Amino acid sequence: MFTGSTVNLMKNALNASSLRQEMISSNLSNVNTPGYKAKRVEFEDVLKRTMDGSAMRSTHTNHFGVSDLSNVTPQVKEQTGNRITEDGNNVAIDSEMAELSANAIYYQALTTQLSNHYGSIRSVLR
Repeated sequence: MFTGSTVNLMKNALNASSLRQEMISSNLSNVNTPGYKAKRVEFEDVLKRTMDGSAMRSTHTNHFGVSDLSNVTPQVKEQTGNRITEDGNNVAIDSEMAELSANAIYYQALTTQLSNHYGSIRSVLR
C-alpha cells in the first residue's frame, strides 16, 4: 500500500523533476561558458514508450530494460537543436526560464497528488 507501483512511479517522477531542476540550474549558470551544451532530463517520453510497449522490457533480472512502470528512471541527455553560438554554447536562456516554470508546476502537481494519495490512506485507516 505504501510502496506500491503508483507511489514508486510518483517517487521516480519527483526524482526526475528534481534532476531537471539541477540541469536547468546548470544550464543557466553555464549560459556564457564556451563550448557548453545544454542538458535535458528525459522521463515522460521514456514512461510513455514503456506504457505503449515500444520501450525495451526486461524479461530476466540480468537483462537491461524496464520490467514495470515503477522502474522507469530519468535520463540526462545533451540537448540538440538549439542555435549554437560562435563559442559553441547552445543554451537558450528563454527556453531555460520556460522549462524552469513548467518544472515548478509539474513538481507541485506531483506533490499534491502524492499528498492526496496518502490523505486517502489516512482516511481509510481512521
